[in-house]
Formats: sequence, structure tokens, C-alpha cells
Amino acid sequence: MREIGDVSEPSARPRTAHDLGQGDLVLSHFSMARFHPIEERVAMAARHGYAGIGLWVSHYAQLEQQGWSADALRDLLDEHGVLLAEIEVIPGLGGDGPGGERARDLEAIAWRIADAFGCRYLQVIGPSELPVAEAGRAFAALCDRAADHGLVVGLEFLPFTDVVSVHDARRIVEAADRPNGGICLDVWHHVRGSNDLAGIAALPGELITGLQMNDGPKVPEHPDYYTDCLENRRPPGQGEFALDEFVATVRATGTTVPWSVEIPSTESWADPEPFIAAAARGMRSVLSS
Repeated sequence: MREIGDVSEPSARPRTAHDLGQGDLVLSHFSMARFHPIEERVAMAARHGYAGIGLWVSHYAQLEQQGWSADALRDLLDEHGVLLAEIEVIPGLGGDGPGGERARDLEAIAWRIADAFGCRYLQVIGPSELPVAEAGRAFAALCDRAADHGLVVGLEFLPFTDVVSVHDARRIVEAADRPNGGICLDVWHHVRGSNDLAGIAALPGELITGLQMNDGPKVPEHPDYYTDCLENRRPPGQGEFALDEFVATVRATGTTVPWSVEIPSTESWADPEPFIAAAARGMRSVLSS
């Protein structure tokens, strides 16, 4: 208790996921196997200096079924000084879009996570299957629901859906016109998709709500796009992507969001710690250069 006349500063408030910024790394959920034990996931993130983690809604649902309470998971995170920053993933633009009932069920889990842990970010994907104006209305409705739980939303363009490029995502996001709605830029889908750096450079910084970093060879190692992106990603600095150029372009937009490292691969899922460590080192090297 402070005494009368005590002029010392009060202790700083605890850092939250909303305080994360360009100096922070987040360990994306899919850098490890889908249901990798949560204790190891959190401890590994802490050991290698990640400020936060992402969590897949289906993994959280499994944890609830296993008897994990929000308090127990919060204690685990606090013990290691790690924030639960990101929630993945709502399909089909949410419950008002093609995602329908399945998306609404996943949204309900996402809202529980956000309310319990003060998360910053919700990841959303297509397919859209709608004219832009209707897709915008569906995305806007999702953003409004997310705002009630303190979340910003990122629509990720994926070349294996009908939201293929940064331009496709931008049209939907701008049609929605919500202050908490934006675009997720995953460097893999940028390079392996339209590879349109000018399209990224043209984005207002406030439209970039999510960033996902990884590396890979220029030539796909598997003919199926979806399989390749889940099996063959590399830690930053261990592939052939022009990450320095991508990072410089993103920074020039003025975005302030943290860097999420997403490196799903057969090797990483089998033995994640070397990949998680290498990804942290590689990403810091890219950012410092």
C-alpha cells in the first residue's frame, strides 16, 4: 500500500496481446502439429523468445474436452510469460457467408477464447463464393461480432480458394468498411500466388491486421499447392524467398502489427523445437537487416 507522500510511480500494468507490435514475434499455431501438447507449445515459445502464440479453435475445443479450464491455461501462459495473441481460423467469411453453420460453431469457440485471454487477432479465410458487395456484408457482420470481443480480423488470401490475391482480399475488406477488419499477409501465399509486391505496397497500413512469415524454395516441391504449403515451409532465412524486400515493403505501409511465424512442415511437426528456434533466429535476422 502506498503511504501518503509516496511519490514513486505505480507499477506498470501487465502487457496484453493488444500491446504487441513490430518488435514482437508470435508463434503461429500451425508451426506445430495441430494438437501438439499445449504445455510444450507454450514452454517452447517462451524458450525461444516469442511474445505470444496462436491457437486453433479446434485445439482449444479439445483442451476444454480434456478438462482444461480457462484459468488453468491462463496460469500456464502466465508462468511462461507468453500471451495468447491469435485465434485461427474461421472459414467462409464467417457465419453470414458460405461458412454457414460450421463457421458459426467455430466463432462461438473463438469468442470464448477472446473473452478469456484478451486476444488481439482472429484469422479468417474464404471461400467467398459471393459477389464482392455480398462478401463484404458477410465479412462486415463477422467483424462486428469480433469487435464485441475485442478482436481485429484478418482475411487471408489463399491461392487454393477464390480469395486468391491481395487485391481479392482488399476488395472484400474495403466493401465491408469496418475499423477492425483487414488483411492477413502470409509471405508464402504472396510468393507462391500472384507475387504482387506493388499490391502490398499500395495497402494503407491500417488494412494490414495480420502478418505470417516463413520461407521456402522458389520452385514447389509438391505439385498440389495445399499439400506443399503444409509440408514444405522453411524457417525464415533457410529458403529462397526475398524476405528482406517483403519486410521492407510491409514496414513502409506503416503497419504496427506483430510478426507471426508460421512454418508448417513435415519436419517441423515431427520435431518442432529445432524449427521453432531456427525460425526465431532467422526472423530476427531478417528484421534487423
